[in-house]
Amino acid sequence: MRTLTAAEAGDVRHALHAAEHRTFLRFALFLGPPVGGRRHFAERLHAALGDEADDAVLIMVDVRGRGLEIVTGEQARSRLTDASCRSTAISMATAFGAGDLAGGLLYGIAALAAQTAARR
Repeated sequence: MRTLTAAEAGDVRHALHAAEHRTFLRFALFLGPPVGGRRHFAERLHAALGDEADDAVLIMVDVRGRGLEIVTGEQARSRLTDASCRSTAISMATAFGAGDLAGGLLYGIAALAAQTAARR
């Protein structure tokens, strides 16, 4: 799977900002290989958000390793269920599998924001 073009990266940044504005939560994205175990690495990235971690949703995508993790902080988790994260991850993985990295990311960010905003 290819990486994002400059235009696609701009669209993804815009989607992250829109999600934050809509939900009042911090949305973060990491694209790249994990160092060590994928879930543990994603949790460390999430913790690295410091004071924002409780209100944060982190999406980690290992493009080459075909891995995806969604980590939520305590406050974000009260508005975003594990089932909704799992459902969103499945849809994202389907797009990624079809070679649509940008589309999968944009869908996932929007879906998580919509589910989070609905539970406010």
